[in-house]
Amino acid sequence: MAKDWVILAEDLMKVYQMGEVEVRALAGVSCNIKRGEVVAIMGPSGSGKSTLMNILGCLDLPTSGKYILDGEAVETLNDDQLADIRNRKVGFIFQSFNLLSRTTALANVELPLRYAGNIPNKKERARAALESVGLGDRVSHRPTELSGGEQQRVAIARALVNNPAIIMADEPTGNLDSKVGKEILELLLALNRDNGTTLIIVTHDPAIAALTQRIIHLRDGLVEEKI
Repeated sequence: MAKDWVILAEDLMKVYQMGEVEVRALAGVSCNIKRGEVVAIMGPSGSGKSTLMNILGCLDLPTSGKYILDGEAVETLNDDQLADIRNRKVGFIFQSFNLLSRTTALANVELPLRYAGNIPNKKERARAALESVGLGDRVSHRPTELSGGEQQRVAIARALVNNPAIIMADEPTGNLDSKVGKEILELLLALNRDNGTTLIIVTHDPAIAALTQRIIHLRDGLVEEKI
């Protein structure tokens, strides 16, 4: 049934015009992701991974095709509507953390709630998100006062704070050493296991992909193989 699927994407095309040259980044990608599923997106450089992530995360729109995120049609939205659904439905975790350096961990996690408008108990919700990733005692620390692993935990708390339909993690362990990277990955998988959070991981690492429930392989803008 449709309610079982958090992502329904059909024949997604994305074409960029580079002068007189037309570059087809996605050439008709279809992929469905169930609610609570853990999925890896893999592929060589230039395969369309980032483009697909940007569309699934509502950072961009397809040139053509259909995309339904958590019951809402995305492909016809304007910029303001796209920003709204992105803030409500998607939590992002990036390789480079993307934290505001001059604000505390608590303020960084609070940001999506502020963008969402009139949401009560913002600080309490942000504090609870930080506690859920083991940083309840670091709420007043700025990113420069935190280790790389702690900064990524702040980013995870920020991604979680709005209770999004999906979390998209783009190479989330790429800037961390192997030990800390393993801890971050285990934390993400625990959030899925304990809370049913839908998790999409874009990765080059087969070892990380092997821990997910399904792998979507892209090549030349097409789904090459699904396991």
